[in-house]
Amino acid sequence: MKILLLADVYKQGVAGEVVTVADGYARNYLIPKKLAVPATPAELKKAEQLRATAAARKAELEGRLNELGRQIDGVELVFGRRAAVTGKLFGSVTTTDIAEALHQKTGIDINRRRISVAAIRELGYFPTPVRLGSESSPTLHIHVVREEEAADFLANRKAEAERAAAAAAAKAAEAAPEAAPAE
Repeated sequence: MKILLLADVYKQGVAGEVVTVADGYARNYLIPKKLAVPATPAELKKAEQLRATAAARKAELEGRLNELGRQIDGVELVFGRRAAVTGKLFGSVTTTDIAEALHQKTGIDINRRRISVAAIRELGYFPTPVRLGSESSPTLHIHVVREEEAADFLANRKAEAERAAAAAAAKAAEAAPEAAPAE
């Protein structure tokens, strides 16, 4: 008997697939348990519509995740922690800490399980990928510094960013007059 599977069935197939099984297996087990329906033309048409809407929904979700990835790519997070002279932390920076800091900084709430890093237990810089969509994997820039140095580190990073922005603006202003006479 040909049936349309409504759910994944071990050793038979996956949901939405048309398979041939023994008549008794279909009538006595699969159909009563709502795991399958007879493969009539009407059911096949309905299944095709379900596949189309599922594909559209999946594409929309993938697009939203990729857009979210573009928004958080390159975000820098700084954690001030107590550490020994050797650079080992008295504790760790966990994925939960990273997710909360990202939410505070950008307003974007990411599930901690999507952050691909083990607990950070030492001072330093850690590029951390975030698993979102299939298109890209955005990277967070995690800096772990001593508690006492956190304010200085943030001030230095802000000053560096301002200098880089000023240099880029100067370069753009310098290039703009050159482009005008060439036309």
